[in-house]
Amino acid sequence: MRIALVHDWLTGMRGGERVLERIAALYPGAPIHTLVWKRGSVSPALETHPIVTSFLQRLPGAERRYRWFLPLFPRAVESFDLSGYDVVISTSHAVAKSAITAPGTFHLSYVFTPMRYVWDLERAYFPPGRFPWPLSWYVRRTCARLRVWDRATSGRPDALLADSAHVAERIRRHWGREAEVLYPPVDVDRFRVRVAPAAPGARERYLLAGAFAPYKRADLALETCVRLGRRVLVTGAGPEEPRLRRLAPPGTEFRGWVGDGELGGVYANARALLFPGEEDFGIIPLEALASGTPVIAFGRGGALETVGRGASPEALARVAAGGVARVPGGVLFGTQTVAGLAEAIETFERGRFEPAGLRELALPFAAEEFDRNFRAAFERAHAAWKASR
Repeated sequence: MRIALVHDWLTGMRGGERVLERIAALYPGAPIHTLVWKRGSVSPALETHPIVTSFLQRLPGAERRYRWFLPLFPRAVESFDLSGYDVVISTSHAVAKSAITAPGTFHLSYVFTPMRYVWDLERAYFPPGRFPWPLSWYVRRTCARLRVWDRATSGRPDALLADSAHVAERIRRHWGREAEVLYPPVDVDRFRVRVAPAAPGARERYLLAGAFAPYKRADLALETCVRLGRRVLVTGAGPEEPRLRRLAPPGTEFRGWVGDGELGGVYANARALLFPGEEDFGIIPLEALASGTPVIAFGRGGALETVGRGASPEALARVAAGGVARVPGGVLFGTQTVAGLAEAIETFERGRFEPAGLRELALPFAAEEFDRNFRAAFERAHAAWKASR
């Protein structure tokens, strides 16, 4: 079969690009269509595929400021010529799922989330007062128009896969469609539980990792550590970094993006990973668990399916009611405030977690499991599509 891949943008190797890399490996040589591509920002494995970009690539500053072209995203994704393919596989957290395919082409979309910045998190990304009038009016109007377009084009894929039950529910609510849950791949073999004696200073600092977007609430983690007097190591980058540096407790180290060779040691040397945002799924907590490091997470979204996997109904009920509970992967807190996270950290510090047991929690999400499950899901959806025609 002639297969094409569609992805929102290629500007860094984050969770979505790790999933795309795994899917692309199943279809060597399949071209990747994407709105914007920053050369060298993603893995060599992805860049060996032919990469087709949209007209956004030619706009000034598009590689760094592509988010400013949000109103043009629908037109850009609809501009791809996918008429020569039997199958299109999109990986989407913005507009990739709305690519237009030819009649007789099967389209399977792996959805990380419906566009969070126009649905559930519009006020977090575009808070009142961020833009002066009339720009603020234009932003609200653009978000409203994108919601209408997003819902109207949600029927373009023939089948949907969601990266968590949390996202499947969001798809049901916003698009009125059902999606099969297929957890994303985690390269657990890249991480190891520390077996040698810990080096001086190891396991003394909490870890905050990932992209600094508003909804991830890194500010909450840093404010809590200031209150408790805890030390923090911060890895990652993003538009929130200047503000986070002002909030951080004294002695906080901002290390930027960490390479794969260093990442395992960063996890293994952390006291615990702080994960204070509501994520669609969240690969970072599983990488920490694979390294034998516990996670202190906000008990909403994907964390319930990873850190809270195997927790008792009583513990989950306590978190749902706004409280704190120890769970197999660490501690969950149900109130997204400094007081709520502080209680979770203090609860964590009164107990102990066995590193080998934490790693066991990550193994069901191994990349090989994803390959097997993706192939099976593709075959089921493709067979159902052919039968319906």
